[in-house]
Amino acid sequence: MDKDNKQENFSSSDKLYWLAFSFLNGLGPKRFSLLKDYFGSAQKVWEASSNQLLAIGLNPQLVKNLIELRSKVNLNSCFLRMREKNIECQISEDKNYPENLKKIDSPPFILFSKGAMKSQDSLAIAIVGSRMITDYGRMVTKKLVRGLVAKKITIVSGLARGIDTVAHETALANNGRTIAVLGHGLDLIYPPENKNLATRISSGCGVLVSEYPLGCQPIASNFPARNRIISGLSLGVLVIEANIHSGSLITAKQALDQGREVFAVPGPINSSNSSGTAFLIKQGAKLVENVNDILEELNISL
Repeated sequence: MDKDNKQENFSSSDKLYWLAFSFLNGLGPKRFSLLKDYFGSAQKVWEASSNQLLAIGLNPQLVKNLIELRSKVNLNSCFLRMREKNIECQISEDKNYPENLKKIDSPPFILFSKGAMKSQDSLAIAIVGSRMITDYGRMVTKKLVRGLVAKKITIVSGLARGIDTVAHETALANNGRTIAVLGHGLDLIYPPENKNLATRISSGCGVLVSEYPLGCQPIASNFPARNRIISGLSLGVLVIEANIHSGSLITAKQALDQGREVFAVPGPINSSNSSGTAFLIKQGAKLVENVNDILEELNISL
């Protein structure tokens, strides 16, 4: 089937309305699933009257937002923009929706992607850490990423400054695969200095993914939710350099909640970037000195 026919079939199906709800602020995956099950389809939810929505106990502000959204959003135009930018989307009912992500408690009901997701990406490790990377953190990240991609393990991270950037770059430099999970629409790149890196990922050995539709800005509240996708796509999360207040610890906590392994690299005790990883190790995270520590814990053949 050619690309244009795929687009036409997509736009004529219930999947169109799944896309519509990605623009609705305040609607999470669980609430969307409950609404869809109650009304029978996403289209019926989209077309329901305000009285019907209020009658089932939906928040009045959310109902108001939905009614306003109907008059503003042009779904056919959204599809055209996605096609122009080579962006696809998978709903949680699709067969090609990532298997690891399906298993978490609150998977995104729609996932936008740019680049090719492959079956081998189910064998993935997330690497996260400080934006204020040190020479020690850079060295450790490069060493561990090289070892992981040599074992055909996909590297998942968030395209942020610091550890994330080095993890993605090292994976590409060593002919490995990498997935960047963004906290905004895929028509934007944040931070802007990583635009070329994002292009290299999506046009080569990797994929950009997000649960946020085109036009969604990189606001701070998006990123904790984004972190559950980083851990959800992975078999485990490796934290390299993080202070005790780092968002990387949120990702580690989400990994634990999802039943995934948590790994941490010890660092110099006089560095604030070691306080978060030391805390994780004290809490039971697997201490990592080399790639074999990760492979053994996950029962991946050495």
